[in-house]
Amino acid sequence: MPTIVVEVMPKAEILDPQGKAVGNALARLGKNDLTNVRIGKRFEVTVDGPVDDAKLAEVREIAADIFSNAVIEDVVSVSVVSVSVAETTVADAE
Repeated sequence: MPTIVVEVMPKAEILDPQGKAVGNALARLGKNDLTNVRIGKRFEVTVDGPVDDAKLAEVREIAADIFSNAVIEDVVSVSVVSVSVAETTVADAE
């Protein structure tokens, strides 16, 4: 079954305290070449049936209305992947 992945990030003008904390930790670890860390959200939606333009439009609408807070976040990506990361289990890794 196909999976649609939606990625949501804080708007550029919004302070990202989690990203700031991770950025500060990286600096303390001497990773000064890694800067401006931003932390977002990833949603994976499994689709029963084919993914067409109408289904992608439906998920984009859901992403804008439910997955993100339009005041402080942007939906930055809506894409189709063939296998969901969520389908990988510990047994598969062994």
